[in-house]
Amino acid sequence: MSRVGYIVWSCIGIAIMVGLLVAATMWGYQSRPTDVPCSALEYIISDSEDRLYLSETELTALLQQEDIYPVGRKLNIVSLQRIENAIKRHPMVRTAECYLTPRQVVRIKLTQRVPVLHVQTALENYFIDSDRKVMPARNAIRDKVLLVTGTVGVQTAAGVMTDFALWLEDEPYWQERIHHVELKSPQMVYVYYRDNGRIDKAVLGAMRNYDRKLRKFRTFLQNRPPEIQEKNYTEYDLRFRGQVIGRY
Repeated sequence: MSRVGYIVWSCIGIAIMVGLLVAATMWGYQSRPTDVPCSALEYIISDSEDRLYLSETELTALLQQEDIYPVGRKLNIVSLQRIENAIKRHPMVRTAECYLTPRQVVRIKLTQRVPVLHVQTALENYFIDSDRKVMPARNAIRDKVLLVTGTVGVQTAAGVMTDFALWLEDEPYWQERIHHVELKSPQMVYVYYRDNGRIDKAVLGAMRNYDRKLRKFRTFLQNRPPEIQEKNYTEYDLRFRGQVIGRY
């Protein structure tokens, strides 16, 4: 047999083997029994080592409440899509994937939402997550994130205040020192920061150019003479370009 003929027959043989393998796989999938019951339900919370805001018990209760708990039910009446959609609606779940294993186990792989901002007002208490969506407050949430108080709506919290919280992540000096931010109004924002063992206050004004204002303020704090430190100003005003104004 010529070299060309050998190569051709080799390719044909490989193609036949691949075809048989695909056919066997498809047959096995199609012939999977659907009248057998689901044997178990497994949860895989991929980021549970870093945080755990929910429990398997409440996820199971959610499925039972919607009458889609799969264990014991025949596979031909189990809707993996309905289960996945229900899990995704849980307020602590960011992503979810539901699938069936070869042993008739329904497995749900999920990730949790990640808070980046904590909002506390007279009427509301919630978090904003990394997708800029509202995340309900829970005692299980112990992440150290920026606290915002005062008069703040969801749009402001998910917008400029989340921008500010994300900016702080790249500013370790201020991330360690800023205790919380208070919004008196859109034009009057206060930053409360740690300084020499106490919490002091600085006026940012509107949430514009806060990066320039706080870097200017950092330079001032790091270079102020002792006589300035001893004056115990009640607040510093950062609203004016090139100036830091202390007030009693």
